[in-house]
Amino acid sequence: QVQLVESGGGLVQAGGSRGLSCVASGNTFSNYAMGWFRQAPGKEREFVAAISWSGVSTRYVESVKGRFTISRDNAKNTVYLQMNSLKPEDTAVYYCTAGRNFATAIRGAGDYWGQGTQVTVSS
Repeated sequence: QVQLVESGGGLVQAGGSRGLSCVASGNTFSNYAMGWFRQAPGKEREFVAAISWSGVSTRYVESVKGRFTISRDNAKNTVYLQMNSLKPEDTAVYYCTAGRNFATAIRGAGDYWGQGTQVTVSS
C-alpha cells in the first residue's frame, strides 16, 4: 500500500509559477515510478508528466514541455512538479500517482492516487 498526499495548489496569475509536492508513505517510494495527471472541469483526466524510479527518465505531455519540470527526492519520499509560465488552460485538479514501472505511471494505470490539489490560473 502507498498513500499519496499532494500539496501546493492555489490561485496564481497567468505567467506565474507554482510548485506542487506529493509525499508518499507506506511501501518503499523508490520502488515506484511516479506521475502527475490533471483534470479540468468537464474534461477527462489527462497525463501531465512522469518520472522513473531513479529519476533518470522523464516524460511530459506536449502542452507543458519547457514549462513544467517533474523531479523526485527518494530520501524524502516526495515527487515534485514545478510549473512555470502558467496559462489559464492549466487550471485543473492535479493528482499524483504511483506506478510499478515507468509505462504504468505514464498510462495512469497505477494502483495508487492522491486526493488531488486544485490549481487555478487567472488571466
